[in-house]
Amino acid sequence: MTNKQPHIKAFFDEVTFTVSYVVTDETTSQCAIIDSVLDYDHASGRTNTESADAIIEYIKAEKLTLTWILETHVHADHLSAAPYLKEALGGEIVIGDHITRVQTTFGKLLNAEPMFARDGSQFDKLVHEGDELALGNTTVNVLHTPGHTPACVTYVIGDAAFVGDTLFMPDYGTARCDFPGGDAATLYRSIQKIFALPDATRLFMCHDYKAPNRQEYQWETSVAEQKAHNVHIHQGISEQEFCQMRTTKDATLNMPKLIWPSVQVNMRAGHLPPEEENGTRYIKTPINLV
Repeated sequence: MTNKQPHIKAFFDEVTFTVSYVVTDETTSQCAIIDSVLDYDHASGRTNTESADAIIEYIKAEKLTLTWILETHVHADHLSAAPYLKEALGGEIVIGDHITRVQTTFGKLLNAEPMFARDGSQFDKLVHEGDELALGNTTVNVLHTPGHTPACVTYVIGDAAFVGDTLFMPDYGTARCDFPGGDAATLYRSIQKIFALPDATRLFMCHDYKAPNRQEYQWETSVAEQKAHNVHIHQGISEQEFCQMRTTKDATLNMPKLIWPSVQVNMRAGHLPPEEENGTRYIKTPINLV
């Protein structure tokens, strides 16, 4: 297999500030979807598939074959459309094998139904550090990059790396580490793995919130740019300095608006919670728990 530059198409959801990607091996037209979005209105409890349908339309128009539906982690700010995309286009749903830790932690916090499996079996494939997935004539290489959550992974495809929530654009910084299972020192070490990639490696963010004084959304940078300019973790910042900054900053942050809907759906690989005896599905919000 070769690892040349893949074709990357970004889809930005401004409601959740999430960037989803279709990554294509152009020699075979095989593609992967990374971090898809199922639209959800929390006030009404209604979902819709507008964001996912745009990806489906693109893949069909380009006559691509979907091989992988990749999740960088269990997102706390949007619902995954993975099952909907799989039903429409095929492909296998993939996440890091430390998903079991997330399922155990949040299964307990949410008092999940007795049949809720905590072994990652809702996903088609669990990956860990060093795993490789074939994408046509190229390879998806897996880095385990926890810290934001225990199950975070980075997917390196050719000259591109999809870093999930480990990093934001250089002028915005790094991910929070105060969710259950998060850890600032672990995130620092994970980012060093990313910084060890070639300087020219293109880095693709999962989110952008527009840093102060920046007018446009952005989601592509490079290893060299991050090492030189990231406001939280540029070269010369020690682990101790980073942890002090990150812990202090995290103490000031509000919880994401969609954390409870997102986590209880995404820990199920994007499936909604099961119907209760009245035939209705419910999203739980624990009261005074965290």
